[in-house]
Amino acid sequence: MTVAKRDTYTPETLLDVAVRVFNERGYDGTSMEHLSQAAGISKSSIYHHVAGKEELLRRAVSRALDALFAILEEPGASQGRAIERVEYVTRRTVEVLMAEVSHVTLLLRVRGNTKTERWAMERRREFDQRVADLLKAAAADGDLRADVDIRLATRLLFGMVNSLVEWYRPHPGGGHEGDQLAETVVRLAFDGLRTGPGGSPEAPTEAPPQVPEVPEG
Repeated sequence: MTVAKRDTYTPETLLDVAVRVFNERGYDGTSMEHLSQAAGISKSSIYHHVAGKEELLRRAVSRALDALFAILEEPGASQGRAIERVEYVTRRTVEVLMAEVSHVTLLLRVRGNTKTERWAMERRREFDQRVADLLKAAAADGDLRADVDIRLATRLLFGMVNSLVEWYRPHPGGGHEGDQLAETVVRLAFDGLRTGPGGSPEAPTEAPPQVPEVPEG
């Protein structure tokens, strides 16, 4: 194996290598030796930049989380009716996922076995709750169908968005695929949730079925 010179890589490119290996092998299944081999550098060179693989994990999931939480500070997420804000957040979440697909994939796969993983899961739940609160506000405004259980709608929305990491791969030639995909997700989700044609603005005669609690993952 050829060892690269120290000045041929940076902390950012080292992080990219770590994210790729974590996603391929799983975080628990990755050793510093695996990272050393994948980066083509010695373990001591890696330690020159980071304390260990958990620091690389924290940097990686922080990048994904920072991008997601930044969405909530954008004008489209904080101004206007709740239905418009939640549609905006959904669209931007898909865009961030596509731009940071490797880092978001890693974020969604952490299992809570380390302090960093537990921290990441808690932050992810916080983001999800912020989106769920917007859906509840939209329902309270009368902009979502009354016959749809909001908890179920929330889980289905998150499930559809998060599933993109399992199959989405950036197109080598670029183009407008990102805009199209984000818009398709929003239309599929909210054309069925909004009141109006095809919706149900009237209150249901019976309460919607209760949705069983699903363990956080």
